[in-house]
Amino acid sequence: MVKKTISMTFLAVSLYSSLLVSSLLASSLLSSSACTAAEKSELRVNITTDLPSITVIDHGKSVVIMRNQNPDHTVNPDYAMTSRDCPPFCIQPMQLLPGVHTIGELEMLQFLKKKAEGDKSIEIIDSRTPDWYRKGTIPSAVNIPWTQIYRGSSTYEPLVVESLLTDTFNAKVQDGIWDFRGAKTLVLFCNGPWCGQSPTNIKELVSMGYPADKIYWYRGGMQSWSNLGLTTVQPPQ
Repeated sequence: MVKKTISMTFLAVSLYSSLLVSSLLASSLLSSSACTAAEKSELRVNITTDLPSITVIDHGKSVVIMRNQNPDHTVNPDYAMTSRDCPPFCIQPMQLLPGVHTIGELEMLQFLKKKAEGDKSIEIIDSRTPDWYRKGTIPSAVNIPWTQIYRGSSTYEPLVVESLLTDTFNAKVQDGIWDFRGAKTLVLFCNGPWCGQSPTNIKELVSMGYPADKIYWYRGGMQSWSNLGLTTVQPPQ
């Protein structure tokens, strides 16, 4: 009888302990969910309804890309001008070349996220000249100015471009013939729909044999990026 009583008491204690642990676990999960929701709700201006921000690595540092939260924030004057001389600042087409993909901000963010997660097959390229690049760029972008690739430029050097294609873009050359099968996916941008710097880079790369379907063009560039209040960084000197 005594043994039976002890067993029942032990069983009751075990059940109580299990219920207590389950209750605490449930409370913890609810608390965690509440914290996550609270953290998300702290931002008044999200990127999308379900995406408040993304985190990337820029020059070895973690950078959070989000939209500016200041309701009084205005466009950077560098990207506010509407009447630049054409040529050279002419409106670019939506479809630059057959096969080349034109993308917007959300697609750019997807590429940035993939790169941040360790996808080494993607290269984000700021095609502007270094003076523009130093004013501010999209986090984790590398600067490859159009003057470096364009064969009509006074600074064009074939050996430099060859090194760029092999070392940075992962293309291969054998007996003077380029093999782009293992080459990286390139995402290029410049100052905006009126800017010809990234289009020039893209046209030159395609003329060299780079597969058009491995090239993505963010047509809106820094003008659209800035107009939406998205994070920019100034590269280290």
